[in-house]
Amino acid sequence: MASILDEYEDSLHRSVSVQQSRASVGIPHSGYVNARLEKETPIFNKQRIDFAPPEKINSLVVSSNQLCMSLGKDTLLRIDLGKPDEPNQVELGRKDEAKVYKMFLDHTGSHLLIALNTSECLYLNRSVQKVRALSRWKGHLIESVGWNKFLGSETNTGPILVGTSQGQIYEAEISVSEGSLFSTNPDQYFRQVYTLEEESGPAPVCCLEIERVIEGKFFIIATTRKRLFQFVGKVPEGTEQQGFSSIFAVHADHLPSFREFPANLGFSEIAFYTPKLRSNPRSFAWMMGNGVLYGTLDYSRPDSILSDERVWVYPPDIDITVNKPISIVLTQFHFLLLLPDRVKAVCTLNGQVVFQDLFLEKFGLLTRMIKDPTVQQIWIHTEKVVFRYHVQRESRDVWKMYMNMNKFDLAKEYCKDRPECLDIVLAKEAEHCFQNKRYLDSAKCYALTQNYFEEIALKFIEAKQEEALMEFLIKKLSNLKPSEKTQTTLLTTWLTELYLNWLGILQGDPSQRNLYLDTREKFRTFLSSPKNKDCLFNNRASIYELLASHGDTEHMVYFAVIMQDYERVVAHHCQHDEYDEALNVLSRHRDEKLFYKFSPVLIQHIPKKVVDAWISMGSRLDARNLIPALVNYSQSASTQQINEAIRYMEFCVYQLEETQQAIHNYLLSLYALCRPDSLLSYLEQAGTNPNRIHYDLKYALRLCAEHGHHRACVHIYKVMELYEEAVDLALQVDVDLAKSCADLPEDDEELRKKLWLKIARHVVQEEKDVKKAMACLSSCALLKIEDVLPFFPDFVTIDHFKEAICNSLEDYNKHIEELKREMEEATQSAKRIREDIQEMRNKYGSVEPQEKCAACDFPLLNRPFYLFLCGHMFHYDCLLQAVFPNLPAYKQAKLEDLQKKLAATSQPSKSHHRPKDADTISLGKGQQSREQIKADIDDIVAAECVYCGELMIRSIDKPFIDPQKYEEEMQSWL
Repeated sequence: MASILDEYEDSLHRSVSVQQSRASVGIPHSGYVNARLEKETPIFNKQRIDFAPPEKINSLVVSSNQLCMSLGKDTLLRIDLGKPDEPNQVELGRKDEAKVYKMFLDHTGSHLLIALNTSECLYLNRSVQKVRALSRWKGHLIESVGWNKFLGSETNTGPILVGTSQGQIYEAEISVSEGSLFSTNPDQYFRQVYTLEEESGPAPVCCLEIERVIEGKFFIIATTRKRLFQFVGKVPEGTEQQGFSSIFAVHADHLPSFREFPANLGFSEIAFYTPKLRSNPRSFAWMMGNGVLYGTLDYSRPDSILSDERVWVYPPDIDITVNKPISIVLTQFHFLLLLPDRVKAVCTLNGQVVFQDLFLEKFGLLTRMIKDPTVQQIWIHTEKVVFRYHVQRESRDVWKMYMNMNKFDLAKEYCKDRPECLDIVLAKEAEHCFQNKRYLDSAKCYALTQNYFEEIALKFIEAKQEEALMEFLIKKLSNLKPSEKTQTTLLTTWLTELYLNWLGILQGDPSQRNLYLDTREKFRTFLSSPKNKDCLFNNRASIYELLASHGDTEHMVYFAVIMQDYERVVAHHCQHDEYDEALNVLSRHRDEKLFYKFSPVLIQHIPKKVVDAWISMGSRLDARNLIPALVNYSQSASTQQINEAIRYMEFCVYQLEETQQAIHNYLLSLYALCRPDSLLSYLEQAGTNPNRIHYDLKYALRLCAEHGHHRACVHIYKVMELYEEAVDLALQVDVDLAKSCADLPEDDEELRKKLWLKIARHVVQEEKDVKKAMACLSSCALLKIEDVLPFFPDFVTIDHFKEAICNSLEDYNKHIEELKREMEEATQSAKRIREDIQEMRNKYGSVEPQEKCAACDFPLLNRPFYLFLCGHMFHYDCLLQAVFPNLPAYKQAKLEDLQKKLAATSQPSKSHHRPKDADTISLGKGQQSREQIKADIDDIVAAECVYCGELMIRSIDKPFIDPQKYEEEMQSWL
């Protein structure tokens, strides 16, 4: 296997030249074709609004889809962009020369502030038509307003900040009364809270922004022409309505933190980007004299929230003395600068100008640019025309910029739905990590690209980075499809080889113990991965060869367990004398075939544990398949070890109630060998019914005879009903045992007598015990003294059995007397019978002429008839017809034979020349024979009344219609 992998690595070297040649002829190194099927729309798509103002446009503001513009001297036009065909025109009602200086619209589009060049301020609510003057604001030229986005509503602005041209910051609140429109002044209060200054003194407050973050913390940003101030402070919860005086009070004695730039446009403007409605801005861009300061906002910082600050310096085509920028708008990745005749879009990621839109002179000079924060639309106007920019898919090429800046995570975030771009980013990140020697990270990225596998693998091999190569292969393997079986097999096998090499290196270095354990765990996770299971199973032979070639038996066992190759696991444990471990594997997985295969080995070393395991398996094991293991074991083991075999056989017989003859025979053999006492109890417990005995009787008899267990042999003879052999063998052991055998044939008195005679002969001839022989006579009633006397020697004195002889004679006398009594009783019985017969002969019955046959109902006296004691009378032929079908077959045959004989005797003789004497003799013999035949017929036919006798009782269960004639009878009724 190692040689195969070496050849594969050589093929990798050869494939590089192929890949390079492909690259030289233009074959791409990724699976994606970088082509655009249709022309993409620009990010900033300009649209001219179809609107011709009657007067010149002085100012325009838009928020929450509400657009307000000042036309001429005294007209205000309000348009709900959701209903552009329903504009609303409001007259300011000013008769003087006042002009609109600036307009400010809050984030809800409800509150409109109109600053006049006469240092006055007007207020208009979206729900009313009348403009109201703010008397408290008079005398101040308003430059900026900081709206309260947290407490403001459609009828109340909440505490807001107002910046003037003299550098003062005022706190104010405007509210619309519920009773009537302006029953009171709308401006609730107007008080100064701070003054902004530059090195020359107070400076106009160009911009104000209020932001609240968690825990009541507020950030206020204020800008002048050259400075950007930050005010940070907390407003206690529940006191937000009281305003921001406490925040400015902290900086009464010292200046807050600020950023300053030397150049001066005469004004400045700051723009913010808020990703979601009602969230805090995420980035900023401040347009000032030196350029644009832009960056992100980090609200976790204690003093200054400005972060990642960069300055975009105005290019040579922007001269702040001739065509200085007018407005700035910030989007997610760009800021747009409004110049008198054009719009420039600059990418905030790399500071490059990515878009420039030049306006025609006929439209006039560009006046103002503003963004609606709720719908992310940008509005630009001149004195005569209004334009709108739609921002479309602004992030489409952001991934390239992040990639070139080596910000790969952000680059991947912005091309996750474009796989061809993601592949380029991953390849660039992988190459970057490789050059910086972050090989593992490089491998992870390379595995996700479509770059050539061979080129990348060779790259890590040449750098001698096996760990990174393994990481690359693992990731590549995880990305393969189930159908790519060949690639999966190759990677799986290669990874196994690399893991084994790496483990072999680490194992020999004690200082790398922790790394070794970590790598081993990764290898085991790889082997047990469900995704790799099928591949490893199909190629398990190769994996086993690899493991064996590295001598890694530990992982060979681990892999075998994963593959459920428990046979190999058990065999390994047995080869290394780890018998307990082998038995644990068998017990855990409960595979019957493995038990049969490895039990002969295991029982030689741990017999008790093996038998315990067998017992725990219960009926799942067939004990017959374990007998060879036990036989092997019992032939070479001691008595104590054989007891384990007996214990399992007893479990099978008594607990599992096994009936297999082989099991019972083997248990018998073990009993005969080591436990004779248990042998006899087992045989007795098995019973004496041969049909219910599960062992082989002949085998058991031979086994017991070989080992000299005579009592067991006697028991088996009894079961086999070989009583003579049982008695003969029992007499060698115990006379009482023989006596118990002699009484067993209860139905055969002749055999019993014979058996008792055997016992008597043995007692007399072998034991020469006359008293015991006489005791045999009392034990068996079939034996008499005369049966036993021939067994005694000729010179035995009569005194020993005198009493027995006397008893025998008395028995004979009693028997004779009993016979006499029986003879007398028989004589008396015969006499009474003769008298009864004589009486019967003289008994008669009378028959009236009108009597009829009980069967045919015809006159009785017309034909021969029978009269019964019960009173029923039948013609001879009617009675014969009724009785014959109900007679047994043999009687029917006998009756037919008698009728034939009777008919034969009634025929006249054919010879006319017989001597007279001969005729007389023949007639006498014929008359006698005829009478006897009739008597025999009467005994059969007239034995009992057909209506009153047993014949009628026996016919109760017979059907009325013979089943054989049922069909015929049924047809006769139709």
